[in-house]
Amino acid sequence: MKKFIFTTLFVLLYSINSYADNTHFIDFTRVLNNSKPGAEAQNKIKERFSSESKKFLELEKSIRKSESEIISQKKTLPPEDYKKKVQALRKKVAETQKNKKISFNNLSKLRSDARKALLKELEPIIRKYMEENKIKMVINKQSVILGDTNLEITKQIIEIVNKEVSSIKLN
Repeated sequence: MKKFIFTTLFVLLYSINSYADNTHFIDFTRVLNNSKPGAEAQNKIKERFSSESKKFLELEKSIRKSESEIISQKKTLPPEDYKKKVQALRKKVAETQKNKKISFNNLSKLRSDARKALLKELEPIIRKYMEENKIKMVINKQSVILGDTNLEITKQIIEIVNKEVSSIKLN
């Protein structure tokens, strides 16, 4: 009985060690940010974000200017006209806030879509790399508490992505 238990433990420990030798990890965030297609997509999204931000800043300045004009006319305008102008301004503010929220939600969705597209491009590349290097498992680096740096394949995957993927299509 002792031999059976010893043999079973030996086989289990040996098989666990053999799987551990073929497990590598990758930093997907670094691949997404540092690969050429990922960095290109990030830059396009940043450009859109800054142009949208600039557009809404101009609108907000315009609204503030209109607000100060209305306030300065408070004593000279009849109360009904003043109320109408204030209501129109409030409506314009609400519409601007709504458009701003929609715009930034669209940018967030665009970023998420770009990430998904790059991950979709990464899957066959990683699968091929695993077959060529006889790797049984690749884990996201965020899930690894400690690991030998020799088991990280991020740099190699970034090089392959830079060669094989020209860009990510953004809407």
